[in-house]
Amino acid sequence: MNKQQIIENTIAFVKETLKGAEGGHDWFHIERVYKNALLIAKDENVDTFIVSLGALLHDIADAKFYNGDETIGPKIARGFLKTQKVEASIILHVENIINYISFKSSLENGIKFTSPELDVIQDADRLDAIGAIGIARCFNYGGFKNRTLYNPEIAPNLNMTKEAYKNSDAPTINHFYEKLLLLKDKMNTKTGQQIATERHVYMEQFLAQFYAEWNGFK
Repeated sequence: MNKQQIIENTIAFVKETLKGAEGGHDWFHIERVYKNALLIAKDENVDTFIVSLGALLHDIADAKFYNGDETIGPKIARGFLKTQKVEASIILHVENIINYISFKSSLENGIKFTSPELDVIQDADRLDAIGAIGIARCFNYGGFKNRTLYNPEIAPNLNMTKEAYKNSDAPTINHFYEKLLLLKDKMNTKTGQQIATERHVYMEQFLAQFYAEWNGFK
């Protein structure tokens, strides 16, 4: 089976698996990350086959929807890729991408997996968490979890551990300070940095407008 056929099969598999997923982590999120990853990859020395598979499978079973179990996604990806006769080293690479792509992984100390392909996909995934779509996804997930929009009495936690991040039920606005506004300075690639800078400004403008309306100024 050639690489293009494997990618097409992976797209079909992900679409089917994520039917009915929460709106911020559905097929359309995967598609945006996939397209952005390929865009970023043009200027990086990477294996685009691994970038494609990693981007398509990075959220195949997001731990936040599986009681925090971070082993399910890599297992599903491995099982599927084995059916496609993908070589073992590539499967392992994709598993590592799934294991280490998330923001919460950056809150952990210790040995971490790194690769140029992970850098590209991580940037693409983080770009989808900021800007207009990032704002929409943030509030969509907050609604999904029935979280308060904003509570002036609950300050953002700027020194969260991975466990605290996973278990947080803070107001949605806090998430901007606990994650989204931090992503611009965590980009790995030049292309990612350029796009992130524009989207970061948009979020700052949104927050200024939000507080103005909240306080009755506009």
